[in-house]
Amino acid sequence: MNKEIFDGKWHEVKGKIKEKWGKLTDDDLTEIDGKKEALLGKLQSRYGYAKERAEKELEEYEHSGSSKTDKHSKL
Repeated sequence: MNKEIFDGKWHEVKGKIKEKWGKLTDDDLTEIDGKKEALLGKLQSRYGYAKERAEKELEEYEHSGSSKTDKHSKL
């Protein structure tokens, strides 16, 4: 995930992130504020994932197409 795209599209995808990882609260999403490392940390703490698993989950999400904000761009 390109950090600039992640930061720039955060407001568009945070609902989809919450839909995918329902244990993340609105406060978590506010705290994450588009920061990839913060999201990885929250996935680790809320789901008990090891760092490698959190990274894999996020990578799979990025490539699944479910993170697309429109048909031409994806996170």
